[in-house]
Amino acid sequence: MFGYGLDKRSLYIIMAVFLVLTLINLGTFNIVTTLLTLPGVILAMSFHEFAHAFAAVKLGDNTPRNQGRLTLDPLKHIDPVGIFLLIFAHIGWGKPVQINSNNFSKVSKGKGEAIVALAGPLMNFFLAFILLIIFYALIVFVPNTGIMNSLKALDVMSIVVTMIYYAIVVNIGLGVFNLIPIPPLDGSKIFLRLLPYKAQRWISDHMEIISMIFLVLFISGLLRYITTPIISIIMEGMDYIVGAIFSLFL
Repeated sequence: MFGYGLDKRSLYIIMAVFLVLTLINLGTFNIVTTLLTLPGVILAMSFHEFAHAFAAVKLGDNTPRNQGRLTLDPLKHIDPVGIFLLIFAHIGWGKPVQINSNNFSKVSKGKGEAIVALAGPLMNFFLAFILLIIFYALIVFVPNTGIMNSLKALDVMSIVVTMIYYAIVVNIGLGVFNLIPIPPLDGSKIFLRLLPYKAQRWISDHMEIISMIFLVLFISGLLRYITTPIISIIMEGMDYIVGAIFSLFL
């Protein structure tokens, strides 16, 4: 996600809801799962925000470079509150990459913003694909290696494979979630610009209501009926391709 501000009142409401979700989810908190998922979360956020910065710089805007965001250093990209909520409420954010679309020299302002927005989710999908190759390589070529199914299975390779698996899921999930066309998510910069001007204006004028509807869909679990099938399709597609490649070695 890169800079696209909502007013403070909306942000406070959203953060309050996330806090409630966090408190609810603490009842089902699993320290082992959290520790195994955390590296994937940090990796996904860092690469996601770096991709925004990289795309903006390539298009002629040096704002991310000047602000130190053209790096994979997690400390430059992770928002403490955002990652805390992502772990406990299963929804969060990194530090938004600020851009100045007026500096784009290679494309138009609107097209450049769409490219920068798309770079984040695409990076997550690309990273998930690379991690899946590594996952398959370990499963196929390292004896007795598999996803950790219990604490009794604790060994170095099982831990590594399990963390990689969680990282794959997190990256695909983050990529899909950010493509939802609602500000401040990346999808709003990509898909809303395909709409007629009047439709864009209407959405802009009713942004608070749309954000509240989005929260209702998320809290009620209805949003999962949209995102989960998409995540599954992407996961299965990647698995089919990588599995076909590794079948040549079996």
